Amino acid sequence: MQLDGRSNNILEELINNPSINSKDVEKKYNITRRQLGYSFNKINDWLTDKNLPEIERTKQGHFIIDPKIFSKLTEQDVSPVDMNILSEKQRVYMIVMMLLSNEELSLIHFTSELEVSKNTILSDMKRAQDYVSDYEIAIRYSRRFGYLLEGKEFHIRKLLTQVTSKILDMNNGESWIRRLADIEEAEISELSNRIDKVENKLNLKFTDEKITSMPYTLSLVLRRIKQGKKISSFYIKYEELSDTKEYLATEEILYDIEDIPVEERMFITLHLLTINVYWSEFLTEETIPNLLQALDDMLRLFEKRACILLQDKEQLLNKLLLHVKPAYYRIKYQLTEVNDNEDMVSKEFKELHHLVKQSTTPLSDLIGTRIPESETTYLTMLIGGWLTRQGDSIQEKVKAIVVCPKGVSVSRLMLSELRDLFPEFVFLDSLSVREFQTYSLDYEIVFSPIFLETEKKLFIANSFLEREEKYRLRKQVMMELHGYIPFDINVEDLIEIVKKHAVIEDEQKLSKELFGYINPDTGTSVRDQQLDRPTASLSELITPNKVTLKKSVDSWEEAIRTSAKPLVESGHIEPDYVEAMIMHCEKDPYIVIGPNIAIPHAAPDEGVNDVSMSLLILEEGVNFTEDYTINLVIVIAAVDKQKHLKALMQLMKLAGSEEDRTALTNASTVEEAYTIIKKYSNE
Repeated sequence: MQLDGRSNNILEELINNPSINSKDVEKKYNITRRQLGYSFNKINDWLTDKNLPEIERTKQGHFIIDPKIFSKLTEQDVSPVDMNILSEKQRVYMIVMMLLSNEELSLIHFTSELEVSKNTILSDMKRAQDYVSDYEIAIRYSRRFGYLLEGKEFHIRKLLTQVTSKILDMNNGESWIRRLADIEEAEISELSNRIDKVENKLNLKFTDEKITSMPYTLSLVLRRIKQGKKISSFYIKYEELSDTKEYLATEEILYDIEDIPVEERMFITLHLLTINVYWSEFLTEETIPNLLQALDDMLRLFEKRACILLQDKEQLLNKLLLHVKPAYYRIKYQLTEVNDNEDMVSKEFKELHHLVKQSTTPLSDLIGTRIPESETTYLTMLIGGWLTRQGDSIQEKVKAIVVCPKGVSVSRLMLSELRDLFPEFVFLDSLSVREFQTYSLDYEIVFSPIFLETEKKLFIANSFLEREEKYRLRKQVMMELHGYIPFDINVEDLIEIVKKHAVIEDEQKLSKELFGYINPDTGTSVRDQQLDRPTASLSELITPNKVTLKKSVDSWEEAIRTSAKPLVESGHIEPDYVEAMIMHCEKDPYIVIGPNIAIPHAAPDEGVNDVSMSLLILEEGVNFTEDYTINLVIVIAAVDKQKHLKALMQLMKLAGSEEDRTALTNASTVEEAYTIIKKYSNE
């Protein structure tokens, strides 16, 4: 790591004048006590990175410096930073900052400012073009105006915010920005004072990084406004932000600055709303209803997937709320930072990150869009730190994957069944064979209905497991992993015993409570199961008006279209979904789940409006491939990974009964077919 300019100066001061105290440092460098604390932490982080002891600070404000620090930094002439050498990436940030804050720039401006050759600048300009393209911005050159940025002003503001932070993280970053953008120190000081008042007004404290960057960001934004580079149209309605405390704070910052349009005031309000805080007096949902509930649901899903019970969850929720409230606005209004490769999650946390990512559905549903990678990474860091604190680790748990060639729905069904069978394992994914061949996460066990080439432990298991098969598979896995067969209490067996001696009023509820009692440490509670619990039964999805009887069709494509017709007409799926199913069938013949029966389906985002199923019964079968003739075509339209699984499990049981499968094939009326379907809907 590197030190910023202020921290570097303070470290040199401490080495040259170790008797100096905190107040003298604050006075000499014109910084606040808080800014000194921030730099002091940076210095100790840098020393730790160099395997040197940390500097201690007494309550009286004196510094205790280990002699090793003096010898290391003087005898070996190790300077904390080299102020003159810029990396390629840093030069790119400098070029972009000059383009953001100046007009009519030529190559000479860049070469003289950065003190490099013309060819170096031309090479850096290409890298700068690649960098700004991630923000949907281009760098253009004309003889009349020189180099300039071209793109929507909202995207340019997003770039401005990120580049300002990047340069401030560099050595002597504040000096660089003031020099490149020609900003007076007095202007930054005035804006800093106003922001201090804002903190008091909002009853919160911004992070030190943001406190440093906010005055520079506001200064550059105000300059662009004065240059006439304004946000012309804003998709945020005034009513959404005008009643927030942040909007009142914006008015306070801009109280004497004239000609600031409402759109610009809204943008600055949004900037305040998206800034990370490390403390807040009030953690409320006044502006984001249901946020706390979404975070709670997210943690419960994580506990279920990671087989871990989070301790002191209320404190963790408060930490998450501090981060996620500003993240909510960043995500909703596309202000999330574009990730650099170095910002990606570390290798040791890859599996944890994967599980956190799978658990963010409640949060993404609340915001109305997917959670960006950079925000998920931060959630991983928070939750990972919490697990380390309580002494838990995903790395210590048995991690498994499911590889199934029989299509998405069947593989997810298999994953659901195995997750229930092995609650002590972490199941990372259900994969196709092709996905398995390039899978990068770490795992120990593979479950699959087919043989696979793998160095990991492979257990062959049917796509749909009957009760006895489950028992045998669990014994086999536990014996091979641990060398013994654990004494497992089977909830289904308990229910059967209770039935012999008592009347059960609610079997499902009893089953869940018994499971929670027998497995208290798996991180799975009754409520956890309900979060993802499939609700619709087979007869609730395949209703009589979704059943079609026909003598024959000319092709399997026509079979899919005929079966799907009731769902298109009712608005459950779009016509595009039908074509997507046909396309997937051409690539993947594994939609056949049993003799004479097929379940064509596609992805939820390919035209599904609501979870649904439909059935086509053909008197004369249709050829799906050279190997299969199909009489029963069940179209499945899923909106997520869970809501259709109960019905699918019931369908798999029906498919496994030769007697009922034949009876359904030979049904002469819709009512007769529906009677057979209802038979499996209470399973």
